[in-house]
Amino acid sequence: MNPACIYKKWLETVADADLKRQLLAMSEPEKNDAFYRELAFGTGGLRGVMGAGTNRMNIYTVCRATQGLCDFLKRRKKLTSVAIAYDSRIKSELFAKSAAEVIAANGATAHIFSELMPTPVLSYAVRELGCDAGIVITASHNPSEYNGYKVYGSDGCQITLQTAEAIQECIKAVDI
Repeated sequence: MNPACIYKKWLETVADADLKRQLLAMSEPEKNDAFYRELAFGTGGLRGVMGAGTNRMNIYTVCRATQGLCDFLKRRKKLTSVAIAYDSRIKSELFAKSAAEVIAANGATAHIFSELMPTPVLSYAVRELGCDAGIVITASHNPSEYNGYKVYGSDGCQITLQTAEAIQECIKAVDI
């Protein structure tokens, strides 16, 4: 689909006031950059500049990735629980809570930390709680305008490239 068409669809449907303001303020080059592609999902999950668009980190890309993860897990076995941690970056807590809402809507338990937690604690929680997966909202060493969404397997380890590719296929099937 053409970036201008995707932009128009977002403008008509986005409910988040902050993202709506960003959409309305975009120049043509900014629209093209925000919508010319989707953020790629790899072994590190998603990572990108925060803002409106399919090529940005926002609640819509986070929720779409989480639904894709849930669909992937349900294909493998019954989805029961996912642990979620987040760091101190802008919107990390919002993104973590948005992911938890999608997991709950899929009939599973979201074990979300009530405060900032580092990735090693998320890995431990996944194993200790017997979760199907873990999600950590962080962009690690990237600049402050970035955020990220990393997925861990039931073993508490970062997912493999093969698993990331399978999850990416499930994400692609979700209409943002």
